[in-house]
Amino acid sequence: MSDTRSAKVRLYVEQPLGEGQTVPLSREQAHYLFSVMRLGVGDPVGVFDGHTGEWLARIADAGKRDGALVCETRTKPLRLPPDLWLLFAPIKKARTDFIVEKAAEMGAARICPVQTDFTNAERIRRDRLQAHAVEAAEQCGGTFVPEVCDLQRLSDVLDAWPEGRRLMFCDEMLAGAGAALGDAARGPWAILIGPEGGFSDAERARLRSLPFAHPVSLGPRVLRADTAAVAALTVWQQALGDWG
Repeated sequence: MSDTRSAKVRLYVEQPLGEGQTVPLSREQAHYLFSVMRLGVGDPVGVFDGHTGEWLARIADAGKRDGALVCETRTKPLRLPPDLWLLFAPIKKARTDFIVEKAAEMGAARICPVQTDFTNAERIRRDRLQAHAVEAAEQCGGTFVPEVCDLQRLSDVLDAWPEGRRLMFCDEMLAGAGAALGDAARGPWAILIGPEGGFSDAERARLRSLPFAHPVSLGPRVLRADTAAVAALTVWQQALGDWG
C-alpha cells in the first residue's frame, strides 16, 4: 500500500481531507513545492489537516502561482498530544520562535505567550508564531498543530484559570533545591516559564498561593528562558506525558 514515506514533503492544509478530495494550494505552498522542491504533476505529497490524520496526495496541477493536490489514501490516524499548555514570556524574536517550534515538536497542545511584570516584549505577531508551529508540525511528522494564543497578561490568565487544570510553575529561585513533580497525577496541565528577568516577588507570591500551582526546579543551574522551556517540556513529558 502506498504511504507517505514515498513523499519528500509534508504540508499542513486547513480544509478537511478525504479520499478523492481536491486540495487547492496557496501561492506560498505552490512556490515551495514547484520552485523550491522541484516537484511536478504526479509526485506524492504528505498532507494533514489537524483533524483527520495524514494522507498521501499527488500533485494534479502545477502552476507558477497555484496548483492542486488530490488525496488518495489515509496513511496515519490523527494523534492528539497530551492536554498540555505552555505559558511563556516572549523574549527576543529568534528565541521566541525557537520556543514555539520546540513546543510544537515536543507535544504541547496550546502555546500561550504571557506578559509578566518583567516581560520586555509588549506585542507579538501571533500569525507569524502560528506559522512556525505549522512548520514544526510538518517537519516532525505530527498530525496536529497546536494553537498559538494572543499575548495576555499573566494575571488575567490566572484570574480565568480553568478548574481542574494544574500548573507546573518553573521557579528559578528553586535552582538546586530538588523540587520536582513527584507523584503528581496525570490530566490537564500547563507549564509556566518566566521571562529573562525572572518573576517579580508579587508574581511569585501569588503563584505559590494558588492551590493548582506546583513549583518545580529545573536542576541546579538557572536556565535561559528558551532552554528552560525545552527542559520543562522534557521533564513533564517524561513524568506525565506520552513519552512512556
